[in-house]
Amino acid sequence: MATTTAAVPVVAKRRFGFGRTAAWAFMILVILLSLFPFYWMLRTALSSNNALYAGSDSLLPVQFSWGGFERVFGLQTGQAAIDAGGAGQPIQFWHYLLNSVIVSSLVTGGQVFFSAMAAYAFARLQWRHRETVFRFFLGGLMIPTIFTLLPNFVLIKQLGLVDTLFGIALPTMLMTPFAVFFLRQFFLGISREVEEAALVEGASKVRVFFRLILPMSSAPLATLAILTYITSWNDYFWPLMVSYTDRSRVLTVALGVFKSQTPQTGPDWSGLMAATLVAALPMLVLFCFFAKRIVNSIGFSGIK
Repeated sequence: MATTTAAVPVVAKRRFGFGRTAAWAFMILVILLSLFPFYWMLRTALSSNNALYAGSDSLLPVQFSWGGFERVFGLQTGQAAIDAGGAGQPIQFWHYLLNSVIVSSLVTGGQVFFSAMAAYAFARLQWRHRETVFRFFLGGLMIPTIFTLLPNFVLIKQLGLVDTLFGIALPTMLMTPFAVFFLRQFFLGISREVEEAALVEGASKVRVFFRLILPMSSAPLATLAILTYITSWNDYFWPLMVSYTDRSRVLTVALGVFKSQTPQTGPDWSGLMAATLVAALPMLVLFCFFAKRIVNSIGFSGIK
C-alpha cells in the first residue's frame, strides 16, 4: 500500500541585509528627531522655571514641578506664580480654549458644506465654461495667503466684525480652492448610474446631493473636516490682526500674550510650554486617530 507524503512548504527566512538595516536605522532616527521637540516641550513644562537656566543641559526635568500647569489652569495665586518665576498675571485658558473651539467649528462646518456644494457643481452639473471657471478657481492655490490679509481685514472692518469670533472665522468659512478640488476629485469617481437612477425616480438635483452624494462621501468629508479643523486651530496671524481684547482672543494668540508677560527673571518658559502642550494635545490625538484615513483619502482623491 503506497503512502503519500504531504509536501511541507519551505518558508524562506527574511534576512536583514545592510540596505534594510540602514533604512530602518534612518527611519528610527527621523522619528526620534521628529518627536524630540515634543519631549523637550514636556521636559520644560515639568521643570521649575527658576532652575531652567542652571540646568539647561539636562535632558530630564530640572527640579520636577507641576507649577507650569498650575499657572496655566489658574491653580496658583499671583504671588506663588511670581515666586515660581512666572508673571503672576492669570491666563484665562478655558475662555481662550472655548474661543478656539468656536472659531474652528465655524470654519470647519462652513467650509466643508459650501465647498461640497461648489465641488458638486464643478463635477456633476453641466453649465457653460465650467472647466474654464474651475481652472481660474484652482489658480487661487498659487496666491500666497499673506496677499489676502489686508483686503480681508478691510472687509471685516467695514462689516463691523473686528474683535469678534465671527470676524475671525468669516474669511475661511465659505470655501477654499483646495477643499473644492479635493471633494471634486472624489465626486468624479462616484458612479453616474446611481445618480441617474435617482433622477429617473423623480429626485431633484438638490435631493440627490443631500440624500445620495453626501452620504456616499462621508470619508472624504470627514478627512477634509479634520484637516480644516487642525489648520484653523493652528492659525495665528489672522486672529492676531482681528482680535484686540480677551473676548475674541483665541488660544494661539493668547500664548503669544502669555509669553510677552515677562517677569523680572525672564520668560515663563515652564508655563508657556505647559500651555503649548495642552493646546496642541487635542490636535495631536485627533490626528493620531485619523491619520490613516487622511492619507488614504488624499491618495484616493489624487487618482482622478
